[in-house]
Amino acid sequence: MHDERSRSVPLYYDDIVPDGNAQRQPLVLCLDTSMSMADAPITMLNSALQEWVRDLGTDVNLAHSVEVALITFGGREVCAWRGATVLPDAADPDAFVAAHSFRPPLLQAGGVTLMTDALRTAVRLVAARKSALRQAGHQYYRPQICLITDGQPTTREGHLTDDWKEVVPLLAEQQRRKKFRLFAIGVGGITPRGEEVLRAIAPKYYARLQGFPFRQVLQMMSASAGAQDKGDGEEIYEKIFARFTSQRSAWNNG
Repeated sequence: MHDERSRSVPLYYDDIVPDGNAQRQPLVLCLDTSMSMADAPITMLNSALQEWVRDLGTDVNLAHSVEVALITFGGREVCAWRGATVLPDAADPDAFVAAHSFRPPLLQAGGVTLMTDALRTAVRLVAARKSALRQAGHQYYRPQICLITDGQPTTREGHLTDDWKEVVPLLAEQQRRKKFRLFAIGVGGITPRGEEVLRAIAPKYYARLQGFPFRQVLQMMSASAGAQDKGDGEEIYEKIFARFTSQRSAWNNG
């Protein structure tokens, strides 16, 4: 296979802004922290995040190229975090932190599943960060959003809702235009209806997994983030995701 990196001309990967600086890889973790995630699931998620941070720190390339932003949807609001602090504006581009400096908060589970609002927030956050990077003269690879949930969208009153259908055209158009790459992962006891939501919002990159294999999901995101300079286009991401989902039967309870 030819090596794209050997070319003397600038590389253009999907949504890269061409300029002389090293590329950034924005990554948004969009995590369900609703009541259904209480007890063992949220404990496992917190543990997986801490381990993932340690893993990122040992990878020189990822530690300095990947920028991580964390969005949670639980309680009665969607939150964007910087360390242990909730930002006043959930679409603040300062939510992104270099991977080597990323320190996740201790997440608590409770409340409802504001998935639709979380997806809208993730789209706004990605757009804001890309704008900030352009203004600063930085290149970036196509941002990635990873949604992890064990439920389906609700209103602030906790009622199941079909309002997610309103964002499907936006997500489809943004992904068609390669503005970001969206992964949607259903875990635990997610229902077939919940799976239908994931399939609609991320037709190419959705999965319904047994148990709560958060560690494996985050490892897959690291592999995907690290694939940006391999020069194989979308095929490399499809291979990584196919390899990840083929292991689902081995995880069960994470």
